Amino acid sequence: MDKQTTIAFVLIGAILIVWLYLSSPTPQNPPVKKPGDTTLVNKTTPQNENQNQQKPLQENKPSQAQSDTSALGKALQGAKAPEQIVTIENDLVKLELTSNGGRIRRYFLKKYNTWYADLPQYSNDFYERQVQLVNDDGDFNIVFVSKDGKLVNTSDAAFQSSAERSYYRISNNDSILVSYTLPVGKGHIKKTYVFRANDYAARCDIEMKNMENFISNYRYDVVWDNGINFVEKNSADEARYSNASAYAGDEQVIVNAKMGENVQKEFNGRVDWIDVRNKYFTVTIAPVKPSPDGGALIKGTEKAVGNNSGVRQYFSTSLKVPFNNSSYQKNSFLLYIGPVDYSLLKSYGKNFERIVDFGSLFGLKFIIRPISEYLLLPLFELLHRFIPNYGWVIIVFSLIIKVLLHPLTRSSMKSMKKMQLLQPKIAEIKEKFKDDPQKVNKETMRLYSTYGINPAGGCLPMLLQMPILVALWGLFNVAIELRQQPFALWIHNLSVPDVIMDLGFKIPLFGFSQISGLALLLGITMFIQQKMSVKDPTQKALVYMMPILFTVMFMGFPAGLNLYYFMFNLFSIAQQWYVNHSHSNVELVPVKTNKKQGGMMARLMEAAEKSAQQQQTAKKKKR
Repeated sequence: MDKQTTIAFVLIGAILIVWLYLSSPTPQNPPVKKPGDTTLVNKTTPQNENQNQQKPLQENKPSQAQSDTSALGKALQGAKAPEQIVTIENDLVKLELTSNGGRIRRYFLKKYNTWYADLPQYSNDFYERQVQLVNDDGDFNIVFVSKDGKLVNTSDAAFQSSAERSYYRISNNDSILVSYTLPVGKGHIKKTYVFRANDYAARCDIEMKNMENFISNYRYDVVWDNGINFVEKNSADEARYSNASAYAGDEQVIVNAKMGENVQKEFNGRVDWIDVRNKYFTVTIAPVKPSPDGGALIKGTEKAVGNNSGVRQYFSTSLKVPFNNSSYQKNSFLLYIGPVDYSLLKSYGKNFERIVDFGSLFGLKFIIRPISEYLLLPLFELLHRFIPNYGWVIIVFSLIIKVLLHPLTRSSMKSMKKMQLLQPKIAEIKEKFKDDPQKVNKETMRLYSTYGINPAGGCLPMLLQMPILVALWGLFNVAIELRQQPFALWIHNLSVPDVIMDLGFKIPLFGFSQISGLALLLGITMFIQQKMSVKDPTQKALVYMMPILFTVMFMGFPAGLNLYYFMFNLFSIAQQWYVNHSHSNVELVPVKTNKKQGGMMARLMEAAEKSAQQQQTAKKKKR
């Protein structure tokens, strides 16, 4: 192994160690159920942090405008009525509304379980078994600056509910309307929610009647202040895919939280929607009629929790709503709280599908996204129509991808076969001109040209495959279809690592504490594949080092991703065997030369000759 190869492996190893350390799993502990508890409220924002969190609007100095703000003060600080909670359930969600602020209190997704749902103490309790996405006892507030410069947040105001009972069940084509009204002098602030059967989304109308004497700055904000609940066991992995974003100017702008920093991004003008998401779920708010005078504000930070054993991200998102200072104004919003499911999000027709992050190649998402959207995801969904188990879908999927890539792979293998046959001749050149590296380079290029071999022929087809492989990586990492889906044998969940042994301690430097069965199988198949394909003695280290590196790297990856690459390697071994036997009689045959021929080989020859001349000239000058 030459010096450059050694340096490359050292760098790869160093990068791998740092990456594994930063992304090592940090599992959460299941919430402890206190005696007497009947429901679970999974809060992820510490109370003191929530109280000090900045608001989208800030207080102004008291204005001189004459306005009756006492009525507003009475509405906000009057006697607190008992909290009224209304529960609404359809086939997809079970949610709670509260009269305190007219907010959404909790939002349970009936088709999605928490990671600890199978534990005996939680398995029979709906409120602890199902995924719940709303933090801190409620969200979806109205914030504005009053005429006397005070910041007003209606989150704790006692709204009057229109609900006649505490529980509603809707099904078929039914819908339910619940309104919350806050009287202010001769006017009011009114929120009206409309929920439909078989829908994760709700419509919310906000009415301002006779509020022109109370609201300043010609605007109010619709605020989702407490982010989204973290619901996966590995909080570090969940944080990696969590963010907030705004769709403005036909472009999604993503805001990522940073550890220990307060990140803020403001948008002015038309904003089609804002969202905050974790790995698999999102809260998205969209004005039904976006205003060119609107805007948005996103704030976020990331903090360690649980004695630094876990990670949390906190986001505050708000829509700026222009207020026309009239006696009556009504604005409507679509509020989606549910899974990051591409087809489902696209069905709303508001570009919600942009929330799905398929990954990028060197930061270029426009290369990867079309491959995932128009090839991989449709194929994946088509297979699942006929194959109910996602594990078998992945196996068939990997076979189809291997067949699609076969022409490129076969071309690469044939080129590598010819390069192997050419090695003795290259060795002769190196021996003959061992004291003249420039001559070796020139004669080697001439040899390639004589036999019509492109030295990049083995690498180029592999590079062409890279966008597809990266797209697959992104797809299987975020596909909610794989969440908590079992396969066979020891593989109980395709969205998390398939653990066959818990070491009870972390491996120093590498950061993993569990052994993945599929990662081991992947390493074994990679070793066999390398053994079959690598014949150059100078590259023997690849046969051993690459399988080890990839085995370690894949220890913490989801079982679905590892299953795909394991099967892909198996099919590659079969393909390698076929190519080796079907092209065993490959011979080196000189090609007819054309003095006017161009192309890569001509450019390589020219570059080699030019390099040799420059180095010879440099040597003469030194003498």
